[in-house]
Amino acid sequence: MPRDTYPKFRAVAVQASSVFLDRDATIEKMEDLVEEAASKGADLVVFPESYIPAFPVWNIVYAPIDQHDFYRRLFDNALTIGSAPYKKIAQIAKSNKVFLSVGITEKDSISMGAMWNTNLLFNREGQLLNRHRKLVPTWAEKLTWANGDASQLHPVDTELGKIGALICGENTNTLSRFALLAQGEQVHISCYPPVWPFQRPEAGKSYHLTNAITLRAAAHAFEGKVFNIVSSGVLDEDAIEQVSQGDSNIESILRNAPQPVSLIVGPTGDVIGEPLVGKEGMVEAEIDISESIILKQAHDIVGYYNRFDIFQLKMDKRSHVPLSIENDELTDHLINNANSDLETLSSNSSDLQKA
Repeated sequence: MPRDTYPKFRAVAVQASSVFLDRDATIEKMEDLVEEAASKGADLVVFPESYIPAFPVWNIVYAPIDQHDFYRRLFDNALTIGSAPYKKIAQIAKSNKVFLSVGITEKDSISMGAMWNTNLLFNREGQLLNRHRKLVPTWAEKLTWANGDASQLHPVDTELGKIGALICGENTNTLSRFALLAQGEQVHISCYPPVWPFQRPEAGKSYHLTNAITLRAAAHAFEGKVFNIVSSGVLDEDAIEQVSQGDSNIESILRNAPQPVSLIVGPTGDVIGEPLVGKEGMVEAEIDISESIILKQAHDIVGYYNRFDIFQLKMDKRSHVPLSIENDELTDHLINNANSDLETLSSNSSDLQKA
């Protein structure tokens, strides 16, 4: 008996270090990793938060007055949409025929200094499907990144299913997660930093990043009955040395902070890809979108397991821009007529003077 069919594909979450604050070298490293993932049969390859050119961990361990050099280096190596490095990333996706998700620090041509924490998603042809800027930088990250907007806070419909993405702490934002689910999300991408020290080691209450990521990944997958592809970074020796700058206290904080985890979670909330903690590698899993169907008999929070007559969510998807120009046709008409009258008056005055 004929029936509808649903996407099946292979997902790979890459856990890797950036080449610290070196955009071009990091892109070259990413190219090798994408080729490796493609050789494993990957259809979707996911990289960590701000993988290009590095996560600004110095925001957490230095006072603002001591961060200027890092900020400048990050800006100089940040990515502009449409630039040559951007086109290189698009070509990597196209050459390997994979869907490619990567976290970047983004800059644009309007402000010489503003940056955003951005996730990019490319299709197999190297076309950009989505560019999501993190809505609210978390804690000390506000020293580097500006607020994003909801202009591209939506899943994109692809041959693999409807793919959405949130960055790090956004996966704690219940309304952001629900907004994606309510627009039909089936595959969720979560990207995280290489380290996130929240307390000094001696306080004994450091933010347990491994547990926090696992909890959030399972919660979203279970609540929405979706697959969750989680990619976290790695802080390598070179990054530790460059950030600590010989300060043993800062080095201790970086080395003793809990490590993140990369994993893949199914719609039951169970981990289906072997988790990877604190080292470089890849997490792989086979995804079958149809596994969500039966589970939604019990809980469908964007369907019949909700009360939309009681709860309502609104989202403003307008882009945040520094200037909105509205064309006043009447004013333009009056100005043009006035200019024409002035030209005529000037011409007449010139003729009278000659006479």
